[in-house]
Amino acid sequence: MDGMKEGSASGGHRIIVAGIGPGHPDYIVSAAKRAIEQAEVLVGGRRALSQFGHESQEQMAVAGDIPAVMAFIRKQIETRDVTVMVSGDPGYFSLLDALRREFPADLLRVIPGISAMQMAFSACALPWHGARLMSFHGRVPEPKEFRYERGAVLGMLTDGEYDSHRIPKLLMEAGWPEDTGLIVCARLSYEDEKITETTLRGALLSEPVKHGILIVRDLKEIT
Repeated sequence: MDGMKEGSASGGHRIIVAGIGPGHPDYIVSAAKRAIEQAEVLVGGRRALSQFGHESQEQMAVAGDIPAVMAFIRKQIETRDVTVMVSGDPGYFSLLDALRREFPADLLRVIPGISAMQMAFSACALPWHGARLMSFHGRVPEPKEFRYERGAVLGMLTDGEYDSHRIPKLLMEAGWPEDTGLIVCARLSYEDEKITETTLRGALLSEPVKHGILIVRDLKEIT
């Protein structure tokens, strides 16, 4: 059973995991915004802390040392609640996984947010209930996850290594036709948001997008 080590009871205090959406403040739900504003202790990425935090809060930046972040949270909830900001929705490839491994579920209050994946499909006016969703952000999905199927739709998070050049190459190697439709989404929700419609082969002719969303559609099957 997951949970804190024996003797590390929280004294009734909780960890509030607040999804902050794709980036722009307009896309934070009211409950998350209120939790962040009222927090005495705030944990999050450096950009999120600078954007949404305030000077009266005790803050901890999430960088590469996740054990240090967990130790900080464990110490703080002995005396007060801790609010943890995560980008997008907490349930979709976020720090929530690590928190679940370290703390009992009944200590966690999760406030959902708008994920970048939701934002991408919405920006393209596309339904996403039938899409296969996956992340190349800090991981590589199993080949079966991005296998080719007629009429399939994929939604993918990218990173600095697996970007809008490398992933199309990987998909073509996996059997996707080079003229498969591809939508490249970058800087979603910001003023410089950019959405480009191309193909797997065509993406190789443009500047790579390293942190964004790719939507792959087998256009030949769309009527």
